[in-house]
Amino acid sequence: MTQPIRYELLRRDEHSLARRGRLTTPHGVIETPVFMPVGTQATVKTMAPWELAEVGAGIILSNTYHLHLRPGEELVRKAGGLHGFMHWDGAVLTDSGGFQVFSLADLRKITDDGVTFRSHLDGSLHSFTPESVMEIENALGADIIMAFDECPPYPATREYVETSLRRTLDWAARCKAAHRRPDEQGLFGIVQGGEHIDLRKESAQRLVELDFPGYAIGGLSVGEPKPLMYEILSATTPWLPADKPRYLMGVGSPDDLFEGVERGVDMFDCVLPTRIARNGTVLTSEGKRVMKNARYGDDFLPLDPNCQCKVCQTFSRAYIRHLLKADEVLGIRLTTYHNVYFMLDLMKQIRQSLDEGRFLLYKQEFYARYGYNETNAGEEV
Repeated sequence: MTQPIRYELLRRDEHSLARRGRLTTPHGVIETPVFMPVGTQATVKTMAPWELAEVGAGIILSNTYHLHLRPGEELVRKAGGLHGFMHWDGAVLTDSGGFQVFSLADLRKITDDGVTFRSHLDGSLHSFTPESVMEIENALGADIIMAFDECPPYPATREYVETSLRRTLDWAARCKAAHRRPDEQGLFGIVQGGEHIDLRKESAQRLVELDFPGYAIGGLSVGEPKPLMYEILSATTPWLPADKPRYLMGVGSPDDLFEGVERGVDMFDCVLPTRIARNGTVLTSEGKRVMKNARYGDDFLPLDPNCQCKVCQTFSRAYIRHLLKADEVLGIRLTTYHNVYFMLDLMKQIRQSLDEGRFLLYKQEFYARYGYNETNAGEEV
């Protein structure tokens, strides 16, 4: 069998678990660690595919739950899969929709077979099983697809997490058996186990026995304190194989990228840069800026004087504030473009620091400049 996803470990950091690698997919080679912009509905909100290529995105993420409900996987399949449908030449990863389904606390019923839920769009009844999710993800045609898993809430009782984990491990095996395009799409297993280190270890070991081409770490950034998330991460990555990629799901603020990379993570995704951009907040090398604030009204500097993106090379803070205050669409297009560029460029700098053997020094420099400390995770500058 041809393996569609291949990971090459290029360098290990001498002072942490950080790694520099290369991920080969059917739609391109991706340098890792990598940040993946989120395109839930087959679009990164406000950005055209050529703009994503322009800012250096090699892989983006889409959502199985949302695309199943609208427009439906059959339409996407007819269009040539997600790549043809959205005219994106880079790689695509689809999550299984598990997180979204389990977020519908009042609208779903879980059994060992799968989940029955009502659409948030029209209340219609749907069912997800490992087999049906594989069918949907095979039709969507992403390069990397996720096994269907249960994401337990935080906090949850140990008894609940144990039951949930047994179910997730069973579903992982069923997903692998039901996967019809293993030569074209790499299926990742997802480590769960809540806040319990021993369950995380068991989950990782059992998934490794199933031999997936990559492994995701799920169920973090769901309300637990950051120190606990980092503790769980530190205890989980050593149980995952060194020759396979590791993906931390739904985590991606600038500090989380550094902390995740330091603990051996290769892939990240998060809606943060695009979501806060639509509220007029931008990420800069010196911290966040809330661009609707009055102090930017006559400020003719770029969003970030240290940024090389087209927005920062062209427009002033005053102009962008004006667009946002006037509810002009261009305003959120520009803040989104900048934020996505910022995250991708940050990962590029992290990769360079790993190549040069100075990752922890770069992390220290960035934190000092960005204003991170024990109590302040990068407040507005």
